[in-house]
Amino acid sequence: QVRESGGDSVQAGGSLRLSCAASMKASIPPCMAWFRQAPGEEREGVASIDRDGTTIYVDSVKGRFTISRDNVKSTSYLQMNSLKPDDTGMYYCAARVPRCGATIPRTYNYWGQGTQVTVSS
Repeated sequence: QVRESGGDSVQAGGSLRLSCAASMKASIPPCMAWFRQAPGEEREGVASIDRDGTTIYVDSVKGRFTISRDNVKSTSYLQMNSLKPDDTGMYYCAARVPRCGATIPRTYNYWGQGTQVTVSS
């Protein structure tokens, strides 16, 4: 089970912190990732973090977003700074037991319901 929180409406230049709690029957901390989907668009991988802390970011958020995790709490966080209207969308947390690779939606089998992020200009 995966559950996100923290979505909100903010103005451009603002910040938000998303949280994701994962409760899975896995003996090792899973790869955790954040995806987003704007209306009419495909779901896009935003960032992932492996159990050893290795991170991957999509180019459009590098330098603005930071993904982190707490393995004890099985929680990941997405700190989003300098938000832009293009960052608007439903943000989903996902997890997978294998190590992180390319952040491709079909390779993740645990998903949250999503949390809405709206950035106004």
